[in-house]
Amino acid sequence: MSRWRTKVNQLRQGGLRQLLRELAWIGSYGYRYRRAVVWYIFLGITATAMSLGASVLSKNIVDAVTGYTMTALAPAAALYLGLQLARIGVNAWTSRISAKIEVRVDQEIRAEVYDRIMAADWQAMSKYHSGDLLNRVDNDVASVSASVLGWIPDVITRTVQFAGALGIILYHDATLAGLALASAPLTILVSRGLMPKMRSYNRQMREASSRVMMFNEESFQNIQAIKSFGLGQQYGNRLRQVQGEYRRVKLDYNKFSVAASALMSLTGTLVSVSCFGWGVYRLWGGHITYGTMILFLQMAGTLSAAFSALVKLVPNAISAATAAGRIMAVTELPEEDHSQDRQAQALLDQNRGAGVRLAVEAVTFAYQAGPDIFRQAGLQAEPGEIVALIGPSGEGKTTMLRLLLGIVQPQAGSITVTGMATGETMAASASTRRLFAYVPQSSAMFAGTVGENLRLLNPEATEEQLWHALELTCAGDFVRRMPQGLDSPLGEGGGGLSQGQAQRLSIARAILADAPILLLDEATSALDTRTEGQLLQNVVGAFRGKTVLVTTHRPGVLDIAHRVYALRGGQAIRQTPGQAKQSMHA
Repeated sequence: MSRWRTKVNQLRQGGLRQLLRELAWIGSYGYRYRRAVVWYIFLGITATAMSLGASVLSKNIVDAVTGYTMTALAPAAALYLGLQLARIGVNAWTSRISAKIEVRVDQEIRAEVYDRIMAADWQAMSKYHSGDLLNRVDNDVASVSASVLGWIPDVITRTVQFAGALGIILYHDATLAGLALASAPLTILVSRGLMPKMRSYNRQMREASSRVMMFNEESFQNIQAIKSFGLGQQYGNRLRQVQGEYRRVKLDYNKFSVAASALMSLTGTLVSVSCFGWGVYRLWGGHITYGTMILFLQMAGTLSAAFSALVKLVPNAISAATAAGRIMAVTELPEEDHSQDRQAQALLDQNRGAGVRLAVEAVTFAYQAGPDIFRQAGLQAEPGEIVALIGPSGEGKTTMLRLLLGIVQPQAGSITVTGMATGETMAASASTRRLFAYVPQSSAMFAGTVGENLRLLNPEATEEQLWHALELTCAGDFVRRMPQGLDSPLGEGGGGLSQGQAQRLSIARAILADAPILLLDEATSALDTRTEGQLLQNVVGAFRGKTVLVTTHRPGVLDIAHRVYALRGGQAIRQTPGQAKQSMHA
């Protein structure tokens, strides 16, 4: 039993440390805006003081009326009215400041989380579903940004309100103060016992919400396939299953919250009844005035409300901390290595004309917990060469390009780029990615105009350069036929284009990048043989003196290749174009 208690205590301590770390992370954003937050707190305290002062004045007004001391009535009433009007103004000002800070903090956190996701190591990030990432950037960040002004300032303001009301009651009647505080020990005890369960429920709800968003996001991404396969009804049923899991968790938490709130409400009601009864008793005995009775009722309500608000901040803080923990899990992922950005830029600038050699030597690579994709594999590509990579699906063609781009790193061996003019050599990394122009298999078009997509890698490209690149990729004719030419809008993922058109635009974008190394990943797979041949001949001319790597399943590409490597069994086997064609037909 003692061992079990020790483990429970260790878990609680670990959970508490994590909770405090998450709250400190939220607090770091509050510190950035500390001047505005301090001003916000000052206004909150000012509004609280005005409210308490108005309550005291209401006592004086009632006592003046019931005691027929009319000389004191007018000043008290005027001051009371002035305080109420001033409080309205301060509350309005506070709301405006709150909105400004919350929007700024919300946008700042979203931008920082987005930047960290983009900078994170690809393999580490790949374990998160895109829908889950969206939920963290959207819902979790919203919870955190709201808490920057909704937690620490509220703690201070409510504490001042609680202390002020308690001081006023103590001044008039210590017994009533004791009755008003009767619920505090029970509330604190119950809240402390409920905290772990609150945290658990919050985590479950956020994870369930992520699963709903993951399902929706993936469904919308693949809506064409779902329609084509006639799976609309099936996916509708699956959505309802995912929603059912979320509903179950939410209703369980609701039941828990209702029970806890009912207990707190019962305690508060008993305290309020006791305070009211004591006030009536004191009034009946002639120990207090009618004004004091009214003040007692107001202060007892204020005291109870302030204490309840402080208690309710606990689940709010737990919810925000849980959201912060989910954001921190993403932002604390290892980042890509960009430490050699300057060196890579210098290599690019100094070797634009001479070109860059690419060398893969004895590379071994496997994805996390997976089998080896490469074992001691090697290949070479010189400036002015077109190197073709062939092989069955799953043998590592796309993985090789990821290695070259520094998206993943080999477990053994080396991948280097060498400037032919300077002789400088660098290991492939995120920094050397600027030496490459990459055309992925999926073409990677984005929502926006044709021109905006073409300028992604070269924002300064002129319209003349855009049309030249389009002519080289046999895309000029169909772009001219589009309603607005270069300004024609494209939908998400290049919606409105055929796969072949999207591939040609992707290659045109790569040409505009003017990088010394071009990587084409099955980039002409959707083109007919004649268009593919013409496009490749044009690309050869445009990239003369540059290094070109092409992954392909099509024999036509091999006619212009200087080297061919067959990826098979974890090796890169050098072949002649004739041997490669025979292996393709085998």
